[in-house]
This record gives sequence, structure tokens and C-alpha cells, in this order.
Amino acid sequence: MTAASMLPRILHWVFLVLALVFVLAALAAAIVLMANPHMPPGAHFGPEQIEAAGQKATVVLRSTGADSDFLATAFQGKINLTVEKAGGLLELLKHYGLPLLLLNFLFLGALFELLRRLFRNVENGESFTLATIRLVQGVAGLLILFSFASSFAEGLFQYSLFVYLMKHAVITVSGMAVHFPAPNYEMFPSGGGFLSGSPLFFSGLLVLALSEVFRQGLALKNENELTI
Repeated sequence: MTAASMLPRILHWVFLVLALVFVLAALAAAIVLMANPHMPPGAHFGPEQIEAAGQKATVVLRSTGADSDFLATAFQGKINLTVEKAGGLLELLKHYGLPLLLLNFLFLGALFELLRRLFRNVENGESFTLATIRLVQGVAGLLILFSFASSFAEGLFQYSLFVYLMKHAVITVSGMAVHFPAPNYEMFPSGGGFLSGSPLFFSGLLVLALSEVFRQGLALKNENELTI
């Protein structure tokens, strides 16, 4: 068996493993969402040393009664970030960021499952069949659908995050306060407000066009067989 003939089998198993990994990741994210954990009142840690932009930085979660403030200092104290009510930031990340992460895991799990089935057919010598073409169309549809869903979810997450930071976060540079500007909500933030900059959207269109070429090729092949 040549390396070329083994490739579909290898890819079949690789996509199977990847599909299982992302299905398990999606399950873990869903469990966290259902468990709905909260930051304990007055939680604190640090100061801890981390690295940011190649420089040492210090982060602290400081108790302020029923909530906590997050403080970060970098570039030898020249840049400071303070986020009041960091517990609210954690809730925001949980309610908007975690569903976005779950959406990505579900998409990748479904994509790798479709690719697994596609290369299973190729391995069985069923490359130019109606079932294989439908799998290719399924990949195209999934890419296009996810480009809309993810863009909408990312826009909502980014807007909610910036609104929170605008109200609760302050950056000081050499002692001068820099506030976050008021954000503008965009339903589809990719590519200036729509999907013109989304590679997944155009990849889906390309795969859809290729599937139509294969479908017409299969139809001509069947017609020729009937003629003969």
C-alpha cells in the first residue's frame, strides 16, 4: 500500500480523534455553564509576577468587601490597570465568553465529524458519489452558517466587554488616567460590520462551488454510463 493510498485512512482517524476531542471540550464547557460557578465574596490573590509584552508585570486581586478589585502594574509601574468589581467581569466572561467558546467547540466537532465521514468514503473508493457530494455541501453550509453565528456572538461579547470596562476600568500611563472610549455595537463586527472579512464565509462559498462542480460531473458520468 502506497503512502498516497494510506492518506485517506490516516486522515479518517485523525479527524475522528479531533472530533472526539472537541465534543468532549464542548461537553466540559456545557457542564461549566450549567454549574454556573461564582467568585467567592472578597476573593483575593497575589501579588503575582507575570510576563506581559516581554516585561515583568504584577497582578493582584484585592478584596473590597463583598467583591474584589483587579490591579495590574507593568513597565516598572508606568502603566497601571484597575478593574473595579472584578467579580462582575468574571460573570460577563462566563455569560458571554463561555457560550462563544462552546459555539466554537461545537463547530469544530461537527466540522471534523463531516471530514471524517468524507474521508471514510474516499477510503472506501466512494469519492464521486451523491453521499460524498452531500458531505462536501454539508461542510460548505457549516462554514457559512458558523461565519454568521460566530460573528454575531463575537460582536455581542466584544460590546458587552467594552461597556463593562468603560464603566469599571481605568488605565494610568505615567500617572495620567486613560479611560476606555464608548463602544459602538456592531452585529457583525468582521470586515467593517459584515462578513466581508471573514475567511470562513468565503471558504464556505468556495467549497459550495466545488461541490456543485462535482455534482455536475457526477451527473455527466451517470448520463454517459446510461448512454453506453
